[in-house]
Amino acid sequence: MSIHVKSLAVAGAVAAALTTLAVAPASAGAKEKCYGVALAGENDCKAGPGTTCAGSSKVDYQGNAFKMVPAGTCETTMLPGDRAGSLTELKRDVPA
Repeated sequence: MSIHVKSLAVAGAVAAALTTLAVAPASAGAKEKCYGVALAGENDCKAGPGTTCAGSSKVDYQGNAFKMVPAGTCETTMLPGDRAGSLTELKRDVPA
C-alpha cells in the first residue's frame, strides 16, 4: 500500500470520527421539561405556590412540578392511575 493511500485512509477515518463527535453530544444529551412525572421531593424545579424549587414538590406526580427527561420521552411516560407526562403544566395532583 502506498503512502498516499495510507494517508488518504487515515484522513478519512479522522473525518468520520470528527463527524460522529460533532453529532453525538447534541442528540445524546437533549433533555426536555416533563411535568407531572416526579415523585414527591424529586422534582428538578417549578413546584407551584408554597414551594421553592428543586426537591420541593409535595406529592407524587404533582402536575405543576417538572423533571428533566430525555427529549421525546415525556409524553410517552406512563404512570400509575393512567397518568402520563406532559410538556406543559398540569392541574392534576396539585396540593391545596
